[in-house]
Amino acid sequence: MAQTITRNGVDLAFHHTPGTGPLVVFLGGFKSDMDGTKAVALEAWAKAKGQAFLRLDYGGHGLSGGAFEDGSIGDWRDDALAVIDHVTTGPLVLVGSSMGGWISLLVTRDRPDQVKGLVTIAAAPDFTEDGFWASFDEAQRQTLMETGQVAVPSDYGAPYIITRRLIEEGRKTLVLRQALSLPCPTRFLQGTADADVSVETALRLLDHAEGPDMRLTLVDGADHRFSDEDCLRLIERSVTEVLEAAGT
Repeated sequence: MAQTITRNGVDLAFHHTPGTGPLVVFLGGFKSDMDGTKAVALEAWAKAKGQAFLRLDYGGHGLSGGAFEDGSIGDWRDDALAVIDHVTTGPLVLVGSSMGGWISLLVTRDRPDQVKGLVTIAAAPDFTEDGFWASFDEAQRQTLMETGQVAVPSDYGAPYIITRRLIEEGRKTLVLRQALSLPCPTRFLQGTADADVSVETALRLLDHAEGPDMRLTLVDGADHRFSDEDCLRLIERSVTEVLEAAGT
């Protein structure tokens, strides 16, 4: 059964597995939840190793309270930090998927002494600006600015409701427009058949970030879900690699 804490009146749900070493934290994607294949598989891997592990739902996601449309990148980063700080003040290894990749970059940038390793999966930094806003035509932009929201078709179910606040607040959390230091062992994972995050985005992130130990792995034919058995094993190996590189 999920545990909860409350931040700004919103209950945030999470599953914490006690164990040794840095806390491995899985950060999920946009309108995703902590019961996804990658999060659950990585939790099973952590339990088998006796590794401390955390998966969580941001506000408006999964089992957490709040409305999805009320959230923003900064809000969801702060939700993640609230749960992390509730569980530990010790070292972290972050595993960020899609939007969670962006959030993990923000946390690593802001807490370089606490984050000891980073693995991103189809990381989607700055997607509110380079994805949604850049793709909107003038009519959509006008609707967004005048009514506060616009509906965008989704391949994963009901249309996404994109709010003006998501776009405008997202501009305060962009990571590809300023220096991005990743001082810990970092592994970027990306599928070549990803229809949501391009290989070009992964290459841009690798080129833009600065760090002593960064590697990008491209998986031929893998899509945005990155959830088949080969991809799941690659995620596990990558987490193991950053743990070892960090000396833990």
